[in-house]
Parts: sequence; structure tokens; C-alpha cells
Amino acid sequence: MIALMRARPSSRWLAALLLIAALTVATPARAQDPPANDLLNAVLWMQRSVEYKASALTAFSLARLRLDQALADRNWTAAPREQTGAYQSLPPAVVLDIDETIVDNSGYQAWMALKDTTFDPKTWNAFVNTVSSTAIPGAVEFAKYADGKGVKVFYISNRAAEEEPATRKNLEKLGFPLDDKIDTVLMTRERPDWTSAKGTRRAHVARTHRILLNLGDNFGDFVDEYRGTEAERLKVWEANKDRWGREWIMLANPSYGSFESAPYNHDFKLSNGDKRKAKRAVLDAWPGP
Repeated sequence: MIALMRARPSSRWLAALLLIAALTVATPARAQDPPANDLLNAVLWMQRSVEYKASALTAFSLARLRLDQALADRNWTAAPREQTGAYQSLPPAVVLDIDETIVDNSGYQAWMALKDTTFDPKTWNAFVNTVSSTAIPGAVEFAKYADGKGVKVFYISNRAAEEEPATRKNLEKLGFPLDDKIDTVLMTRERPDWTSAKGTRRAHVARTHRILLNLGDNFGDFVDEYRGTEAERLKVWEANKDRWGREWIMLANPSYGSFESAPYNHDFKLSNGDKRKAKRAVLDAWPGP
């Protein structure tokens, strides 16, 4: 700078301009903050926290204890609506949901969060076909424990029927027990009446097996009234309060599910902004100081 001051005026101005230009090139512009995304904390918790791993292990440890109790009680059933007739003499089975109950698809959720995009059947199908879902902590061990006790393991999933081959490959890769004699992987629309409501598929299993336990991560894995209003969902939950932790075991999933669509009446055509407004509107907030 001293040299610049001693230079002739024209040279001094030219040198100053060159210095400013050099500093501009050398100092990069501050990067923009990443976009806010509703999935961020949920996916971070599921992928990185020991709290999530501990929660999952707790659920499957409880499932082992309940399975032993159920095997000793011939009247025990986890399908109170679907299990009819003299079911006590039927061979035992457990029903497991797949996504976020026994396999971890948080890689897809993380991709959506980082790309600031939302669920799309095409991108989901592409993810499923990578056969890259990992096992939820404790899930494989529980499924093998049940299989070792002579309990048939059925998987009831709302993945599309055309995704069954990749799903089976993923389950086999992770070590989940599969049956090559009967179909134990029951996908949505695999039959005309197998809709996203899982009651018809539970009834299918209950005709030949006594369902001892039902494990899932979403209300719809247990009841068909999962798409009601928040008040209606709460009423159904209360009517089945004695089943939770006994024959019905819920895994934690804060990333997605009917819980987050209930505030906007499950209207998936709404914009992301309108969905967020509806969810914010139902929060019970402290009024502040």
C-alpha cells in the first residue's frame, strides 16, 4: 500500500483496481444456507443416533419375551378381527411390516432431504431395485428366533407387487427367513383385494396360522382405520390400548407415516407449503414469555 501511495495518480488507481480484483477472486462468496427440510432431524436421528438403535433393540427384545408368552397361551392372537373359528389349533406365525420395521430405507429419506424433494414412486422404485436397504437393529435376530421356535414369519408390506423380486432379494441378503413352499411376502395389489389397508392380508394369514405378534412402524400396520382424522385415530388407538406392547409392537419412525398426513386429512395433492401450515396449526405450543 505504501508503494501505491508513492506512485503517480494514474498508476496508483490502476494498482488499486488490480488489488481489488485480486481480493475478489481470492475471497469466495459465502455459500447459501442449505434449504430447510422437514426430514432433516428425523433422518439424522434414525441414521446417526444411538437412541434410535437402542429404541429398536428394545422393541425386538420385548417381541422375544411376548413371543414366548404367546406360544404358551393357546388363546393368544394378534389379529382380533381377522382370527376367527378354532384358531387355537393352527400353527403359529408372526406378521412383520418391512419398511422401517425390519429394514432401514433412510438412505432414500436422506436423498430426499439433501435434494430437497419429496416421495415419488419412480425414484422409490429405483431405490428398491438397488437392494441396498439395511437391517433395523435386532430385526434379523428376532425373525430368526421366531423361525427357530417353529413360528412362520410373514412379511406384509405396502411395497408394490412388482417390487417383490427385489424385496425378496434384499430380505435374503440380510438373512431374514423366507419360505420356498408358501408365499410369506405379501405385497399390496398382489391380489385384487390386497389394498394398502392390510386387514385382508392379515385375514389371509389368519386362515391358516395363529398370528401371535404384529410388528410395524405405522398405525396402518395394525388397523385399517389409520387414515381417519386425528380425533378418529386417537379413538381407535384408545380402543386397542391393551394390545400395545403385548401382541402389537410399534417401531419408531419419525420420517414418514399417517401421523404426519393426518393434520392435512391425507390430501397428498396439497402443496408442501399448505401441508406444513396444516401441521404447524395442530401443534400445542407454549404461548411464550
